[in-house]
Amino acid sequence: MTAPDLRLHLVTLGVSDLARAAAFYRALGLRESAAAEGEAGNVAFFHAGNVVLSLFPRDRLAADATLDDTPPQAFSGVTLACNVGSPEEAGDLIARAKAAGGRVVKPAQKAFWGGTSGYFADPDGHLWEVAHNPFFPFDAEGRLVLAGA
Repeated sequence: MTAPDLRLHLVTLGVSDLARAAAFYRALGLRESAAAEGEAGNVAFFHAGNVVLSLFPRDRLAADATLDDTPPQAFSGVTLACNVGSPEEAGDLIARAKAAGGRVVKPAQKAFWGGTSGYFADPDGHLWEVAHNPFFPFDAEGRLVLAGA
């Protein structure tokens, strides 16, 4: 028997205010899906390409993982990323995040690797990179095409 492949299906963010976080991601254009029966108001699910973004109360997420809910750090060592089709789109998405209640961490700018990159933090401080990478084209379904994949 072979081991199953590791695949990313959901990313769950622990949030301090579920309604505020859900409104932020709706304002960025993510389409919300109905919560599982009995979970309405306790979790939010969003279609995010081939991955589902879920929002869950931070204290409950920590408890579910059997961890203490420690105060968030300024940098957790994790970023989420969204690639876009042009440098202008990178700046536009970061501006939309700011207008929706996020914080601009680094405006979109030319990157040393030949593309454009910037960062915003959502209302709970979760860090997002927004990049235009001319070396990672999209396929017909909008997925990144990696060389050699």
